[in-house]
Formats: sequence, structure tokens, C-alpha cells
Amino acid sequence: MTKPQLTADQQFSRWVRRVCILFCLLFVYYLIADLKMPVTPQAMVERPVIQVSPQVSGNVTRVDVVNNQKVKAGELLFSIDARPYQLALDKAKLALRQAKLTNDELDASIQSARAEIKSTAAVLHQRQRDAQRIAKLYRQHAVSSSREDQAISEEQTAKASYDMAVAKLQGLTVQRGIKGPNNLLLQQAHNQLESAKLNLSYTEVKASQAGVVSNMQLQTGTMADSGKPLLAIVADKIDVVADFREKNLRHVIAGSKALVAFDSHPGVLYDATVEGIDAGVSSGQFSANGVLATPSTSNRWVRDAQRLRVHLKVKDMPELASGARATVQLLPSSMLLSAVAKAQIWAISALHFIY
Repeated sequence: MTKPQLTADQQFSRWVRRVCILFCLLFVYYLIADLKMPVTPQAMVERPVIQVSPQVSGNVTRVDVVNNQKVKAGELLFSIDARPYQLALDKAKLALRQAKLTNDELDASIQSARAEIKSTAAVLHQRQRDAQRIAKLYRQHAVSSSREDQAISEEQTAKASYDMAVAKLQGLTVQRGIKGPNNLLLQQAHNQLESAKLNLSYTEVKASQAGVVSNMQLQTGTMADSGKPLLAIVADKIDVVADFREKNLRHVIAGSKALVAFDSHPGVLYDATVEGIDAGVSSGQFSANGVLATPSTSNRWVRDAQRLRVHLKVKDMPELASGARATVQLLPSSMLLSAVAKAQIWAISALHFIY
């Protein structure tokens, strides 16, 4: 018995039902996958970029690295003309010697001032005795009043000379300061010397971290300004970051398992673990600028979901450039769903053979 042949309308209806059923199945799969085994293509490799800036200004006299060269921490990158800073160092050394000579001169002046005090003190005592003797003779009418006035004037002059000598000694003592390495003049000279040595050492610019020199544009003869970056080093430390929607991270904690597929390694999956989730994003950062709030407005019926950044540690991490793209799959605890999630990200990774 032959089956009745379907009309064109019946065949169309059958295909419509099949498409609707397939759509419903895919929609259910999407809901389950989005809730239980989230995946995101918004992931990339990040490596810290160190901007190398000289701490002193001058002409670049030598460049010791080339583009894409691997460098170690402490390796020389380039040099700045050291002649002005060598002269500054020599000047600081002379200033230290001058400070020592100045202290020696002050020590000699202090000794002289002490001797002067003894001399003026002796003169003062003599004038005081003379004044007393003349006053006694004046009371006995043995000398004139002008002689008594002269003796008093000589005593006052001797007293003023003694006071000046004492004040001079005090001034020299203050100017000399304490002896030893804590002397103010020596400390100032030592600080200038150390500053000159430091500036001279800054003429050799070295790598603060190990990494790779990138986008090298520096040439000999370039005028280097203090604090202005001249080249960049991409550090060896690698961090994989992925942006997930908020609802995908409800059950994700540090240590949760994941799989990572890099665009540069299609079909290859790498085991990873979640290191942490950022505490916030830039859209949630506000500053106290004295301006009233600006409520966000949107004409869309459904707003865009907020994404949060997740940091992952990849096992057997390949050597990749900073900015390399990736896809990250969070693995559920269920073995069945975990197997489906692995198949899902492998299929996505395999597509990178095509695009």
C-alpha cells in the first residue's frame, strides 16, 4: 500500500513544524547553556606594559637594545650624555672639601675667640680694679673728678670689648655647629654629593623588569626629557581576562574550573582556574566633582547586560602577545554538563580554523 503523496501546502507545513521544533530546542539549549555553562568570546591575554622614562634629561648617546629583544631586569637599555652630571659630581666633591675647610677655619676662629675672651677679661679686671682705686682716691680728694670719669669710661669700654668677644664666640660656635658626621655643613655637602652620584647613575637607564622591548622608536641623538617615556617593555607576566555578564557569575568563585581557547591555537583547549573577579567596572566609578548626578537614559526596551571582568590562571600557558584574543568556557560541577561545555567550546575553537 503506497503512502498518499503530500501536497505542497502539507510539505510546507511539515517543514515549518520542524523548524519551529528545532528553534525551540535551540532556545532551550541556549537558556540552559547560558545559565549552567556560560561562555564568552570577550577574553584576551594581558601583559603589563612598563613605560621606560629617564629620571634625568639629556641627549641619548647610546641605545643598547633593538625592537622585540628580550631583556632581563637590570639590563642596560640606553645611555644619556653623562658629562654634565659628571661635572656636577666633581663640583659636589669640591663642595664637600670646602665644607671641611670651612669647619677647620671656624675651629681656628673659635680658638682665637676664646683667647680674645681671656685677653679682654684680663683687661676688664684691670680696669675694674683701677676704677675702684680711683674712686677711693676721689673720695679722699686725692684726684680730680675728670680722672674718676676717665677710669669709669675705661672700665665700660673694657666691659663692652669683653661682651663683644663673648658674643663673637657664641656666633662662631653656632655657625660651626656640632662636630662629627652630623654637622650641618657636612650633611648638606654629603647630600649634594649623593644626589650628584644618583643623577650620574640615572644616565644609564636599565630595565626594571624582565620582558620584551616593543614598538622601539628610540634613536641615538634623541633629546630625553625627565619623566617622558621613550620605550616600552612588555613584561613576562601573563594574565588572561574574560568579561562575563553578571548573571553568569552567580556561582563562580576563586578556584572554579574553566577552559580557554585562543584564537591563535584553534582546536586546542587549555585548562584554567578562576583567580578572582574584579570588584567593579569603570561605569560604576564616580568622583566628587561638585556636579549633580546625570541619570542614565535609554530608549531601548531591553538594556545591555553589565559585564564583569574575571581573571584566570591558565595551565601550560603558551607564549602569546599582549592583546591576543581568546574564548573562555566556565565549567559546571555536573559531569554531564561539563562534557557538553567542553564540546561547546571545542566547536567554537574549531571555527577559528575558518576565521
